[in-house]
Amino acid sequence: MNTEEKAAAPVAPPPEDDGMTWWYRWLCKIAGVLGGVSCAVSGVWNCVTVNPLNIAAGVWMVLTAFVLFLCEVPFCCQFIEFANAVAARADKFKPWQKAFFYCGLALFPVFLSFSFTTLFGNAIAFATGVLYGLASLGKKGDAVSYARLQHQKMGDEERMTEKANGAPE
Repeated sequence: MNTEEKAAAPVAPPPEDDGMTWWYRWLCKIAGVLGGVSCAVSGVWNCVTVNPLNIAAGVWMVLTAFVLFLCEVPFCCQFIEFANAVAARADKFKPWQKAFFYCGLALFPVFLSFSFTTLFGNAIAFATGVLYGLASLGKKGDAVSYARLQHQKMGDEERMTEKANGAPE
């Protein structure tokens, strides 16, 4: 298989063992797209200044937008040769890894130049990282298993109090 065939090969779907439902996965991708758009628009607007820190923060925001588009929706970057390879690698990351990555990308320009443009421009990109962070926590447990756990805990507490009072087992 030559390099052209490898580049044309379809990207494998992300592993389903990360505990994310299909609608939550789409919600994260849509938030990533909206975060990329807001970072790009705010980054370009932030570059229209004389202050070099604002320009640096604006350039970082545009690069953050590019990374968000590249990782979440690689079909927007179809004319970039390595887009599918980067997207396939990004899909292999665990949700907590994406959360740290996206939140770090969104926080850096805010620390570099704190303004409304950087704050609100990076808010949706940061929210994308928060959504991935919530996905890494996993699903909520059901009520039956929680009640069983509480009942077992109460039984353990009763045995501990009997031992503390000196009652024989």
